[in-house]
Amino acid sequence: MTNRLSTATSPYLLQHADNPVDWWPWCPEALAEAKRRDVPILLSIGYSACHWCHVMAHESFEDPETAEIMNANFVNVKVDREERPDIDAIYMTATQAMTGQGGWPMTCFLTPEGEPFHCGTYYPARPRLGMPSFTQLLDAVVEAWRERREELREAGSKVVNHLAEQTGPLSESAVTSETLDEAVRTLRGQFDETNGGFGSAPKFPPSMVLEFLLRHHERTGSQDALEMVTSCAEAMARGGIYDQLAGGFARYSVDAHWTVPHFEKMLYDNALLLRAYAHLARRTGSPLATRVATETADFLLREMRTPEGAFAASFDADTEGSEGLTYVWTPDQLIEVLGAEDGRWAAEVFGVTEEGTFEHGTSTLRLPADPDDEQRWQRLRHALLAARVRRPQPDRDDKVLTEWNGQVITALAEAGTALGATRFVEAAAEAADYLLDHHRSADRLLRTSRDGVPGQAQGVLGDYACFAEGLLALHQATGQGRWLAAAITLLDTALERFAHPELPGAFYDTAHDAESLVHRPSEPGDNASPSGASALASALLTASAAAGAERSGRYRDVCEAALRRAGLLAERAPRFAGNWLAVAEAALAGPVQVAVVGTDAAERDELRATAAGEVHGGAVVLAGEPDAEGVPLLADRPTVDGRPAAYVCQGYVCERPVTTPAELSAALQ
Repeated sequence: MTNRLSTATSPYLLQHADNPVDWWPWCPEALAEAKRRDVPILLSIGYSACHWCHVMAHESFEDPETAEIMNANFVNVKVDREERPDIDAIYMTATQAMTGQGGWPMTCFLTPEGEPFHCGTYYPARPRLGMPSFTQLLDAVVEAWRERREELREAGSKVVNHLAEQTGPLSESAVTSETLDEAVRTLRGQFDETNGGFGSAPKFPPSMVLEFLLRHHERTGSQDALEMVTSCAEAMARGGIYDQLAGGFARYSVDAHWTVPHFEKMLYDNALLLRAYAHLARRTGSPLATRVATETADFLLREMRTPEGAFAASFDADTEGSEGLTYVWTPDQLIEVLGAEDGRWAAEVFGVTEEGTFEHGTSTLRLPADPDDEQRWQRLRHALLAARVRRPQPDRDDKVLTEWNGQVITALAEAGTALGATRFVEAAAEAADYLLDHHRSADRLLRTSRDGVPGQAQGVLGDYACFAEGLLALHQATGQGRWLAAAITLLDTALERFAHPELPGAFYDTAHDAESLVHRPSEPGDNASPSGASALASALLTASAAAGAERSGRYRDVCEAALRRAGLLAERAPRFAGNWLAVAEAALAGPVQVAVVGTDAAERDELRATAAGEVHGGAVVLAGEPDAEGVPLLADRPTVDGRPAAYVCQGYVCERPVTTPAELSAALQ
């Protein structure tokens, strides 16, 4: 049978379109159907690259007998968490409150009004390790609904009340220089001195924390902060979490030493890590950071770009139902591709052993040290990649998400500037034009599209904030006023539609006129990617330095009000406040503004390159002709005796203009 998901734009929903389960997408009609039938809603939330989502789908949702129980007793609703992060946030919070943990697939049972009364994650087809089977759970919920319906309704109401009490904007507590110093000390105490990174297994790339630590080093000279950045960045780059053949990072490492990844590749991870490595390369000149940033950007352009010029959401963890099948190797497989001598050498270089580091005697590829023969390594690397391309490949979720594409636009624009790679900036501009053309409906942003066809989901705060930040990065990389104008429109709309009406600096993740859910989410913490609120604060801070007098003061005031709500989070859990801390560093440093004006492009670009290479992270650097149209930072700043000049400002204080790279470098110190 084909169910109601067959017309979806989400690849994840389309994966379930032929299930015997009578799935509904999330919609008012599904809730109305549950009320009409007086049955609970079974809500299943996941995403297309999720390994255990596939397992549960195969075990249960493709099974006719299980589907018969589901169809007879529930209205079954399937949600792509990437398409509807608002729904995911509400029921993930409920799942964590009920079980103490969360994850995907998420399995929630709701009243017809959408109130959750029982939540969990993956349920096996047969009882396992104390877990009931999925059908046992279904039978238990059916019986409870029949015998104790009012009790379940009361429980659902209590959960919703708990969500309202326990989530939402934080109380005011400013992020000060002392807060930032203390965050570095806390992070040092959590740092894995042996393997790099924070905590133990599973270990996730701390991209935003690395950005904060690098900015802290730039502002204070802290070698401790820089050492954590370089150590973690090298450990990840040399581990199995990094694709040593094609570039790009997997989602996380299942072990503490970055050897075995969870093989899905997410767009946001690679965007955020590209940005971190590009900034590390800019600051330190590290050849490793430069190589990894370049390879990651090329991976994005080569493998995650859609035909329309935007970027796809993810690559699956599985290939033909087997996790990692595309990526792992045995010594014999290396010899088969490279020959005996080169194969043995490659096994030594990449850490491929007879015992294996993964499953069934296979190994991930690592690079514990740079090979002594660079030319040979590159030749063998390309040969292995050519062989790997002939293997079965993981599926790609090719929907385009505004928020994640905004992050990629930012990363490519900044990496292109830092690495002198115009192709990265050009790709960022093409993606931005695509979003402006396809992800806007009147003055509103849409969250998704696929194959150039817009989806139905309205944009959330993260979409507005991250896209605005990307447009501001393009404004700096190109000097074109149109990107700033588009960013200002998004920021003004976000301030109007997402701001808390009573608490300055507080924001909801959904608009005031969005679909009414059982709870209006407002998640301040940074997790796998920046929270919508911290991303908005970052964009507002940049815009305050670039947008001109009309909006500068207002944007700065709102940013500072938002930062005053991040102090407790930054103090108690800095690993979940990385973007907040990075924004606070930029705010405390000024942010620094550098306006480079001149009619001679070559001389002007020399000054601009000096500024881009030496400013603190979060600074604003713009170059162009004096009084360039649509570029307020260049207004009323003339050349000096006909020579290009650089104007350096920090906070509200500007220095005299300088005309040589040496003078500019001294001013930036």
